[in-house]
Amino acid sequence: MNKIKSFLETKIFFDQYLFISIALISIIGVFFLFSASQGNFETTIKQSLFVLLGLILMFAVSQPDPDFFKNNALIFMLFSIFLVLLTFLIGKEVNGAKRWLDLGFLTLQSSEIMKITLPLFLAAYLYNKPLPISLFHTFITLALILFSANIVRIQPDLGTSLVILVAGLYILFLAGLSWKFITVSIVIFIFSLPFIWNNFLEPFQKQRILTLLDPSADPFGSGWNIAQSKIAIGSGGLGGKGYQMGSQGHLDFLPEAETDFIFSVIAEEFGFIGVCILLSIFLFILLRCFYLAINARDRFCRLTIGGLSLLFLSTIFINLAMVVGIIPVVGMPLPFISKGGSSLLSFYIAFGIIISMSTHKKLMQK
Repeated sequence: MNKIKSFLETKIFFDQYLFISIALISIIGVFFLFSASQGNFETTIKQSLFVLLGLILMFAVSQPDPDFFKNNALIFMLFSIFLVLLTFLIGKEVNGAKRWLDLGFLTLQSSEIMKITLPLFLAAYLYNKPLPISLFHTFITLALILFSANIVRIQPDLGTSLVILVAGLYILFLAGLSWKFITVSIVIFIFSLPFIWNNFLEPFQKQRILTLLDPSADPFGSGWNIAQSKIAIGSGGLGGKGYQMGSQGHLDFLPEAETDFIFSVIAEEFGFIGVCILLSIFLFILLRCFYLAINARDRFCRLTIGGLSLLFLSTIFINLAMVVGIIPVVGMPLPFISKGGSSLLSFYIAFGIIISMSTHKKLMQK
């Protein structure tokens, strides 16, 4: 009897604003995916199961105290590095890239886990360091960030490696990196661009950058994706062509309509009004996260919430900038909307951590 009473009195850690808004955008994502997949029930049902699993996972991850994540951050980080390195040995190869581990019930993209574990570990490493962050701790942090981003880049996966890079840099910036160091780093980066171009980019990645600078140079080859995406977005107009009525997506002009370019399908079918509604939900989630970061119980929680929130923002920005032709095509899904189990579940885990950081309070503030 006492055990039952104790169970009933167990406190549930829950943020209704984040949970409801994420559940809402997840359901909308399944609705959009059904159209983008041209009514493929198998794809839609599979995505729906991932959404259900993700919501349960987000709730479960939000229950432990933040100290659990802080104390085990190194283990999580080492595990994610192990999974990425394991991918090189036994990973599933698709289109010349080894990014996935075939688990039978799920094809896991190991780099998606690193997007979460890297900012979590850096927050645990830097939260108690004196301000401004010393050069020693700065270089240690940068070394880990560059190592993590590079092992993902050589899979090759430029898009995810960029997200991992900026996720780590966000934590370093939020932890108190000096502006002098930031300015010097930017100057060094600019002068290093020729070296990066010649030594770190694959031929197809260089071609994507050249296509961005002149999309009309090869409209039926490397410039096809961006050209069709712009046509889809522009043809949507104010109110769109209607659900499942988009010609670019349903006549197979638009590539990767279920993943990278699903936003183009949404813009074509629901127009400017539909896009504004979608972006408004994203904006609400971000504002809620920033509010939680400001009111978090300690520096570790603020760093973690801030870093994961900016990671979410960066992923949205990269996808939108990619489909409208502002940046090269790098292969970046739209969170909670695009098809893909690994990316979807990684964001549910991230928001579960955010809810944990924001709902667990202590009597004494650190």
